[in-house]
Amino acid sequence: MPKEFSRSRRVGEQLQREIAQLLQVEVKDPRVAGVTVQAVEVSRDLSYAKVFYTIMADKDLEEVQQGLEKAAGFLRRELGKSLVMRHVPSLRFKYDASIERGSSLSQLIDEAVASDRDKNEEDK
Repeated sequence: MPKEFSRSRRVGEQLQREIAQLLQVEVKDPRVAGVTVQAVEVSRDLSYAKVFYTIMADKDLEEVQQGLEKAAGFLRRELGKSLVMRHVPSLRFKYDASIERGSSLSQLIDEAVASDRDKNEEDK
């Protein structure tokens, strides 16, 4: 029976905290300003980590992705200094569009409710 908190999950949570801190304080590239780390998924063998991020400001997604990929080596080196691990996972950055999808779905639901309300008022 697997543990409730596997090692890869614990490592992912620690990486999320560390990467968020490094992006906020250490990385000076203006392309990555306003990036929020949503989650980190680490492979079972701890060799790769997918870093899911969102963008707080209206920025070009391509530029932000390039900035993060350029900063990956620096981030990995800094993680090696701060984490007690034999091998720091390679970082792969993926944009997380779930917040945008959730916002658009919420807007569609609000519009449908308003439409139904208007329809019911007309029927009375």
